[in-house]
Amino acid sequence: MTQTAEAARPAIRPRIAAKSGLFLFLGANVAAVTWLFAQAGVSQNVLITIGRLAGMYGALAMAFQLLLVARLPWLDRRLGMDRLTSWHRWTGFTILWTLLAHLVFITFGYAEVSDKGVVDELVEMANTLEGILRALVAFAVILVVGAASAKFARKRLAYETWHFIHLYTYAAVLLAFTHQIALGQSFAGSEQAKAYWWTLWLGAGAAVLAGRVVLPLWRNLRHRLRVTAVVSESPDVVSVYMSGKHLDKMPARAGQFFLWRFLTKDRWWQANPFSLSAAPDGRSLRLTAKALGDSSASLRSLKIGTRVFAEGPYGAFTTIHQRRPNALLVAGGVGITPIRALLEDIDGHVVVLYRVRSQADAVLLPELNDLAKARGAVVSVLTGPDQAVGPRGAMLGPANLHMMVPDVHERDVFVCGPPGMTSAVLRSLRELKVPSAQVHAERFSLAA
Repeated sequence: MTQTAEAARPAIRPRIAAKSGLFLFLGANVAAVTWLFAQAGVSQNVLITIGRLAGMYGALAMAFQLLLVARLPWLDRRLGMDRLTSWHRWTGFTILWTLLAHLVFITFGYAEVSDKGVVDELVEMANTLEGILRALVAFAVILVVGAASAKFARKRLAYETWHFIHLYTYAAVLLAFTHQIALGQSFAGSEQAKAYWWTLWLGAGAAVLAGRVVLPLWRNLRHRLRVTAVVSESPDVVSVYMSGKHLDKMPARAGQFFLWRFLTKDRWWQANPFSLSAAPDGRSLRLTAKALGDSSASLRSLKIGTRVFAEGPYGAFTTIHQRRPNALLVAGGVGITPIRALLEDIDGHVVVLYRVRSQADAVLLPELNDLAKARGAVVSVLTGPDQAVGPRGAMLGPANLHMMVPDVHERDVFVCGPPGMTSAVLRSLRELKVPSAQVHAERFSLAA
């Protein structure tokens, strides 16, 4: 990277700016909700007061959740889908526990006031108060979605099934909102409260509509992608080339990925995340995938001319976050695809470490070598069993990393590969005390 390019970077790093903005937004809304709650007045019953406050915080968390899953380009480019998905998961836990607290404290509080049993009080509220039954249904839906998001369930569900279950979250949000309108004391307590909550909910809904519906439809109508070639890279790896209109206007960067739908009779409903395996050149796009499942394997049978619906681009695994003049790119297996694209885009001196079991598994290696030769980069292919340990420890352990790249502390490090390998490399970098701001890894998990 030249000194001019380094100086041209923004004074505030994109990731820090996005994090700060998001946390400031959340903090301001927590303060606003607390103030509105105090203005509405508290109940003489402590349990009811706690329950109402928990309900308001739960409603705020649901609105914030919508913002996280909206896939807004400004946030995604700066924070990355994996970070947003992690926050989405923790916000989901927050919603679950705040709404559970709301239900329990409100029910026990009113049971105490009316001197009835807890179950009797809940049944009576559901039968006599508008919106209670809707709230109970919303809570049940959130429980189902939470169960489907647990690790043991997520591993056993197809992405399409998992995604379909998560779509019910929007129904739960709508039911919870109507409950808030019907019974929310702070909602109906003042014109200020009404204005705040309507603005918050409509803003969150508009973000989802824009990011998940309007923008993808508009981009696909504009670019009209079609398959132009299907190339076998190895017995179990295939590349798909696509072209379309005005691709020079598509805001895709090397290192990013799309959710691809190939509009054939048997797979139009399947959406799969694949990274770009070549830097966008304004004329075509390319993905390269390994046959890890039926969906990936069926890419070989795509016909030339097949229409493609692509959602994205997504991901912060790009040079927008590069801070140092030189870079280290670490890839494992088919994780080489975004790394190969980044090699075209990164300035400065670049070292590529490509971890595979055998030389035959090193897909796209001829392209990597050609690119490295053209730009003075160094490519090293590291072969051996997954758990191979040498005199200096693991192949991508701290000792070996430091030996292969002595100036690793002075480089940005981009890591992409299987979860185990990625985690191991990140641990090695922490042991080597490489500044976290220079380390970039994205696992490309998806929020619903």
